[in-house]
Amino acid sequence: MELWLFIGALAAIYLLPGPDMLLVLQTGSLQGHARALATAAGLAVARGLHVALAALGLATLFTTAPWTFDAVRYAGGAYLAWIGLQLFRSPAVTPNLETDRPGVLPAGLRRAWRRGLLTNLLNPKSLLFCSVLLPQFVQPDEGAVLLQFALLGGLLVGVGLLFDAGYATLGAALQRWLAGSPLRQRLQRWTFGSLLIGFALRLAA
Repeated sequence: MELWLFIGALAAIYLLPGPDMLLVLQTGSLQGHARALATAAGLAVARGLHVALAALGLATLFTTAPWTFDAVRYAGGAYLAWIGLQLFRSPAVTPNLETDRPGVLPAGLRRAWRRGLLTNLLNPKSLLFCSVLLPQFVQPDEGAVLLQFALLGGLLVGVGLLFDAGYATLGAALQRWLAGSPLRQRLQRWTFGSLLIGFALRLAA
């Protein structure tokens, strides 16, 4: 397998602006580094599920029954639009006021993780992306196909998590810059909200 070529292709893809990147940046800039990392973890789990579904051949369902693709696509678009609308109504930069209880993940982190999971999971293009990209780098004459698929899928998830962690750090830095200016905060919310709704319309279309 040409692993470095595969990793390079992933890096180029994860550098492209999209709803996943925007969601992590927005979460970091509004709610801080921890919740942005929780969002990144949710995205990673969703990508892992997409890899598993692609390995099972479930992506072929979208091509044989186009209505299933459309159903997931519209649901994903509606979810992104809902997040964007929530941003318009959100308060200023949100400090983390939750008190941690031993053994219990704070509710804010759970919500951030769930939002990352659903944002990627409800994007059928992510599943199709996995089902198209991964087989290009699987070489049956080099060993077990399933093992190669698992290795490539693990790299896809791991590289994506590294990039998302970087975006989380960038978002947290943006939060510090926004903290002293209500005008900047307002512009940030409207900008991210408009972009998310734009991605929602693009996905639905």
